[in-house]
Amino acid sequence: MGLPLEGVRVIELAAWTFVPAAGAVLAEWGADVIKVEHPEGGDPQRGLISSGMIPGGPGRCNYLIEQPNHNKRSIGIDLKNPQGREILLELCRTADVFLTNWLPGPRSRADLDVEDIRAVNPNIIFVRGSGQGVRGPDADKGGYDGSAFWARAGVAEAFTQFPGDVYGPNQTPALGDLAGAQTIAGGIAAALFRRERTGETSVVDVSLLGLGMWMMSPNIIAHKVFADLPSPRFTRADSPNPLASRYRTSDDRIVHLVMLQVMRFWAETVTAIGRADLAEDPRFTTPAAMFENRAAAVAALDETFASRTLAEWRVALADISGVWAPAQKAIELHDDVQAIANGYIDEVTAADGSSFPLVVNPVQFDEAPTPLVRAPETGEHTDEILTEIGLDWERIVELKVAGAVL
Repeated sequence: MGLPLEGVRVIELAAWTFVPAAGAVLAEWGADVIKVEHPEGGDPQRGLISSGMIPGGPGRCNYLIEQPNHNKRSIGIDLKNPQGREILLELCRTADVFLTNWLPGPRSRADLDVEDIRAVNPNIIFVRGSGQGVRGPDADKGGYDGSAFWARAGVAEAFTQFPGDVYGPNQTPALGDLAGAQTIAGGIAAALFRRERTGETSVVDVSLLGLGMWMMSPNIIAHKVFADLPSPRFTRADSPNPLASRYRTSDDRIVHLVMLQVMRFWAETVTAIGRADLAEDPRFTTPAAMFENRAAAVAALDETFASRTLAEWRVALADISGVWAPAQKAIELHDDVQAIANGYIDEVTAADGSSFPLVVNPVQFDEAPTPLVRAPETGEHTDEILTEIGLDWERIVELKVAGAVL
């Protein structure tokens, strides 16, 4: 059975992770995604490993390129060269989607805005990923997920739990970018469906600020609706629900309990951890008593969880009906039985024959993850793509000599 976007062509004029990762998702879903890169250096994220910005050094897998660019083809085009720009427009004639994160100013100066692309292909879906949205005073300003998503949208503030935690945690690389990429891909799928049903095309916009606000919407709404009420921030020691908290084990690992109905799961859970006495303790037998004595409940669970290793708790908690999970380290996901069973990590072969893992996007069709293919080298498919749009070798050589293509 084929993939849902087979036959769809996407022209991607984008760099870094946010928008390119959307192209990778579309490629996993079957689209032919052509990544347009400058002939000299290509996507600037390619240079991070050689510059020492990411660990491993030259010759190691550049995972910041591989994760957002797998399953694509790459063409090297100098868009400042008029002949190069014409090649891009020729590609757009053959495409269903134009995907970019270029800012409005550069797009306009290069004559590559909506009206320019639609002039050669009126039916193309034009997709823009931005930092702060396409309207307003900051529309022409750049943004990474660390700024627009994490900081400006209130995500960082939400993770600053109480006044003593002045700065709060910093986000991991590409956290907002990859969530945003999945969002862009969903928007494109909806636009393709609309065009198929109605014949009408779309301009699709997704910003990191909008994404962050969507993810923080319960906080954003509550702080406005209940602006006259204090915003309680409980420390872990006096968490309102002792079964929706984290506990440290004897080997310094963390168990996350996520049981939102504390009275429903209290007796079963404390019995499973060897503290059946807490099920009958009058301090914890009613919701009101539990809330009043929540600090004592947390203290009792702290002491108990600290008495055994994570491996022992995995066994003790294996069959309880309440939800819980260990706080896993990234390396442990490679051996997670659920991740393996669902094909969430794929082993990819590099150009030199070595292999490395990549994470598959979370959407699957017909219970089958799409096999991943390594990211292309800069301009690796230039000749192949130019031949597909009808150029003969004499013309391709002329373009190379002129510096228009790689």
